[in-house]
Amino acid sequence: MDVTRGRRPVPGPTRRALLMAGTVLAAGGGAAPPAPAGSRPGPAPDPYDTLRRRWLDLGLGTGYDPAAEPYASRLAETGERARAFRDAMRPAPDALWPGHPFDPPAGITLSHSRLWTMTRAYVQRGTGLTGDPGLLADILRGLDHLSATAYHPSVTPYGNWWEWQIGSPRLLTDIVAALYDQAGPGRIGAACAAVDHFVPDSLLADYSGTSTGANRVDLCRGVALRGILGRAPERIALARDALSPVFPHVTEGDGLYADGSFVQHTWVAYSGTYGQVLLDGLGRLLALLAGSAWEITDPLRQNVLDGVEHAYAPFLHDGLVMDSVNGRAISRGFLTSDDRHIMRSDHFHGGQLIAAIALLAEGASRAERERWHARVKGWIERDTVSPILTARQYDVADLARLHAIAAAPLPAAPEPVGHRLFPAMDRAVHRRPGFTVNIAMASDRIAHYECGNGENPRGWHTGSGMVSWWTPGHGDQYTDWFWPTVDWYRLPGTTVSTRRLPDRAGGEWGQPKPDVRWVGGTTDGEYAAIGQHLKGLGSTLDARTSWFCVADAVICLGAGITCADGVPVETVVDNRNLGESGAPALTRGPRWAHLEGHGGWLVLDGDLRTLREDRTGAWSDINTTSTTERRTRRWQTLWLDHGTDPTDAAYAYVLLPGASRHEVTRRAADPYWLRILANDGTCQAVTVPSLGLTAANFWQPGTAGPLTAASPAGVLLRRHGRTATLCVSEPTRTGQPVEIVWDHPVRAVTKAPDSVEILATGPRLRLRVTPGEACATHECEVALR
Repeated sequence: MDVTRGRRPVPGPTRRALLMAGTVLAAGGGAAPPAPAGSRPGPAPDPYDTLRRRWLDLGLGTGYDPAAEPYASRLAETGERARAFRDAMRPAPDALWPGHPFDPPAGITLSHSRLWTMTRAYVQRGTGLTGDPGLLADILRGLDHLSATAYHPSVTPYGNWWEWQIGSPRLLTDIVAALYDQAGPGRIGAACAAVDHFVPDSLLADYSGTSTGANRVDLCRGVALRGILGRAPERIALARDALSPVFPHVTEGDGLYADGSFVQHTWVAYSGTYGQVLLDGLGRLLALLAGSAWEITDPLRQNVLDGVEHAYAPFLHDGLVMDSVNGRAISRGFLTSDDRHIMRSDHFHGGQLIAAIALLAEGASRAERERWHARVKGWIERDTVSPILTARQYDVADLARLHAIAAAPLPAAPEPVGHRLFPAMDRAVHRRPGFTVNIAMASDRIAHYECGNGENPRGWHTGSGMVSWWTPGHGDQYTDWFWPTVDWYRLPGTTVSTRRLPDRAGGEWGQPKPDVRWVGGTTDGEYAAIGQHLKGLGSTLDARTSWFCVADAVICLGAGITCADGVPVETVVDNRNLGESGAPALTRGPRWAHLEGHGGWLVLDGDLRTLREDRTGAWSDINTTSTTERRTRRWQTLWLDHGTDPTDAAYAYVLLPGASRHEVTRRAADPYWLRILANDGTCQAVTVPSLGLTAANFWQPGTAGPLTAASPAGVLLRRHGRTATLCVSEPTRTGQPVEIVWDHPVRAVTKAPDSVEILATGPRLRLRVTPGEACATHECEVALR
């Protein structure tokens, strides 16, 4: 279980002051007045107090006016929640609040979380409870109760490790930092002893198990704060040094890859939720320790900073983060165990990631900060589904950082245009001026899906080639109760056996992985050839599927579709969420279909079937801690039925996101736009003459049109007048050389990396690629005769 987590000029100066009577943290901050002329310098600032106050500034915010919106209402809400918690608190041997015993998952963390809300209401101005002595007494009473009954060095951890090592330490150290003077030495010592017990040095000594990636950053966060509170320099140094294994690029398992992939839990694509935790935690620690004796100076930290644009931003679209990198968090919706009734959707997770980037920017270079701020400003301006500057998920600190960026005199960056392939986590993002497409696959490296802790038990086919896409006006396509109401056997873009599967089929925590290697492809940064050797989860299904991403379309091919489950096999051309009562017209013609306001499809091989239905579901159907409220959404499903137990079946269709009906019919009537060169178990290949494009996924050695491959490969060829670019990858990752022949006169090779050996030019081009093992694209440029 993971718990994820604004600076505008104000009319008059506000000032953070620690009031001796209540240690109340005021919004604002400001420099100390200059010493009188001729005065003797005072004692050097205490480094631990300096770091503690800096930490509180990061978490509670500075530079905002607590009487102005949106801060005033947010602070008032904090006060209202704190008052309710205070009134309901009833310490008992097994609980601090009735109905929330310590032993269910995260019960102790929930209690600390409520105490942290009460603490914020006490130390922040504008809550209605600022400096309230009765509230302070109740906070300390609750803290003492947890320390005596549930979270102390004599307790042997049980249940979810996360609660003991991350969730509770993070909140406990925040509470003690904010109430440092009132807590007194006894409570400070008890908190430090508890963190030492549950987060021992051994957890940070070995970079393995649950102490990797985002989890390692969270562990270091707790240990660093414990060191500050306990004035233990060796603990702060331990936390700093234990971050170093997070920074290098990895080649397997958890962490950030050179191609921009981010993996957590060994086999799960997790740039969204766990990636956000990593960026947020590192942003706080970099800013906290900057300029101190424990400053983080590891030069490889630059990998994480570079990852903002290389690894994380590609999955952010108009304020949302794509669900293909949110793991089991797609099932959370409204969590009943959470005290704030906020929809945890793709826009929620995107907002969290955007706030983390804004925070990390404070420790980046000026050039990086300006680029990131431009991106953040663009996301703020384009998110009309969940407006960021008023989003209820944020506390005042995040709001202040985001409002400051929005008000800054810099242009907002538009969404980029281009293609990004993430071979290490089997994901791809295709961006064009009018649409964005995301493709999610699975292999023996990346799981079909992740479930665990009662979350996402039916995500079986989310890695079976699910194609998500967005056009203007449809930013809520996967936000508006998509996951509770979708037919889990008809996820858009997937080819699946309709064999019924049990919840949590294949196992938890990313265990279900198909035994396949050929997953990936090649790209020139604008177009792409992507392929997946597909094996069904809990099924005999075997198939080859390809997506050729071009200027205004995604060309989708399937071949070798074979299954012996005794049930029908379907390819889901699409499944669009039409909202509560949406009624856009679906129009069909020979070999095409168009959904008003969404886009269209060309069906080149297969008999298209359609269904419009209302489906009802609750978040609790797919997450044991979510609300039981049920809602209905209308769905438009388009699919191809391959029949029961098909042998070597195939399909071909084209997705045209955002296209008008006229554009769809015009394309359907154009016999010259697209030619399918091959669609079988050896190769899938297409050519689009108007784009100068020929692309092929060679599952085996073979020939398709003018291209020949001596071994499995992904190939993308683009002609530009008298020049051409050839891109090659080896998705099977054997590391063995790949030989490619292009049967076309070539005068010379004008540019090629060291990994490409030119064997012949003249009547035809022959080259050999030494690919390495990362499914990287190797690109060469040639001059044509």
